[in-house]
Amino acid sequence: MMFGKSLLAFGMLMTVYVSTADAQKPSDSLDRTVLPIAEPARQPSTELDVRNATPPPRFEVTAPHGAPNVLLVLVDDLGFAGTSTFGGPVTTPTFDRIASAGLKFNNFHTTAVCSPTRAALKSGRNHHDCNMGAIIEMGTAFPGNTGQIPDSVAPVAEMLRLNGYATAAFGKWHETAAWEASIAGPFDRWPTRQGFDKFYGFLGGETNQ
Repeated sequence: MMFGKSLLAFGMLMTVYVSTADAQKPSDSLDRTVLPIAEPARQPSTELDVRNATPPPRFEVTAPHGAPNVLLVLVDDLGFAGTSTFGGPVTTPTFDRIASAGLKFNNFHTTAVCSPTRAALKSGRNHHDCNMGAIIEMGTAFPGNTGQIPDSVAPVAEMLRLNGYATAAFGKWHETAAWEASIAGPFDRWPTRQGFDKFYGFLGGETNQ
């Protein structure tokens, strides 16, 4: 699925796909070293007659030219070498086809449990840095296991969104503590506050498939 040019789709542990077919070295005039990207300085207008005034160009952050599409698919309870994509016995022709057009990453260390693995993969940080020492329902008051991802952990999806990507997440989330999952919030650790423009799925860990 693609929303515009670029998409990060976070689903349910298997494949990271980065489309390199049209990828080129990003080049634009924006300073992307600090996020959010700062708007350019506006020069004051000295024209008194609005009919003769020229408005400044509209500022909009978009993904760099040639930026790759990113698709992240997580499938719970599936070993790294389970699928044919990585030499396993389970035939997965769609995964094979997608992987052959992108990049394969094979140096990711799972935490062997759902929520911590998700938190680590979505941020590139140790799961204890994400306060996700165990599955979300086993959160405690102790540091590293509160089940509350801190503001100091920036989701990769948020970095992409602030760089002009259109982002979306589908399926199981399992990264929001039960006491934060009601309609009363707080919503800081809901998908749409963790870098995703759109979310279609469920916050809990299990549902009837």
